[in-house]
Formats: sequence, structure tokens, C-alpha cells
Amino acid sequence: MSVTSLTSTLVLTLLLAVGLFFFIRASVKDRTQEVTLVGEQEDTTLLEQLQQYFTRRSYRLSSVDSERYQVTYEGFVKPSIFLAIFLTLLAAIGILCLALVWSLLFPNLSSIFLGLVLLSPMAGVFYWKKAARPEQVLLKLSNQTNKLPHELQSRITVVAHRDELIELQRSLKLKPCE
Repeated sequence: MSVTSLTSTLVLTLLLAVGLFFFIRASVKDRTQEVTLVGEQEDTTLLEQLQQYFTRRSYRLSSVDSERYQVTYEGFVKPSIFLAIFLTLLAAIGILCLALVWSLLFPNLSSIFLGLVLLSPMAGVFYWKKAARPEQVLLKLSNQTNKLPHELQSRITVVAHRDELIELQRSLKLKPCE
């Protein structure tokens, strides 16, 4: 094998390793967003539905601020077994690729490089420890003074994880405010 092809393979494999590192790190990134949602029901009905929804999702009521019309729920995010295994597998494949390229460049050290594959479970452990965390959902009911008596629209601002917002919109048939 020529030195040029080995060098280009090493560079591409190093890029793969960097991408894999950032992918594993991004698996535990906080994806909290704020969105204003509109429902086709009265405020009290919407609040009851939200209470039931968050109770079903294993959140508990943390605080109520009646002056600012805010409600805070707390819950615990469980890590995904599938994602922990998937990240471990990806890390093993990535480290194996890097070890094979290094073994071609430095044949005397090939057993050490191949032994690096044993570090791949650290990716799953990293995800498992960082993904298990408490999470808060903040609800703020909009104070609409220009609402007509016959309108049944409720507007609520929610600060939560992106996936929780998607599930909330789907379950309670809420639409983003435009």
C-alpha cells in the first residue's frame, strides 16, 4: 500500500473519529425550547388536561405562581437502553476502524491499537450517566384581555424538552401560535 493512500485513509478515519466523538457528546445535549401553543378549549379545561397529561408522563407539580400565571412540573428523564447500546456499538466500530488504520501504519503496535476497542463501552456509560437527569416543564398561561366571550381559544407558553413539546402538541391537539 502506498504512503499516500495510507495517509488519506488516516485523515478520513480521524475525521470519522471526531464526528463520532461529537455525535456521542450531542446525545446528552439539553434541547429545551420555548413555544407558545393555542388550544381550542377554555383556560380551565386546558389546565386540567395539562395536569392529567403531565401526571401520566410521571411529572409532578413543583410550584404554582398565581401572580405570573406560571406552573412548574418536574420529572426525571430515564436514559434509553437502546441508545446506550447503539452508541457503544458505534464507538466500537469507529475505534476499530481507527485501530486498523493505525495498525497498517505501525504494525508493531497493532495489538495495542486493537485493544482500544475495549474502551467503546465508555460511550454507553457516558450517555447513561449524563442522560439520566431531572427535567422541568414551565407552563405560562397567557393573560388575554382582548378575548371575546364566545372565543374558546387558550394560549399557553411552554418551556420544555423538544421531544416533550412534540408529544404534548400531538396528545392535546395544540397548535403553535403564529
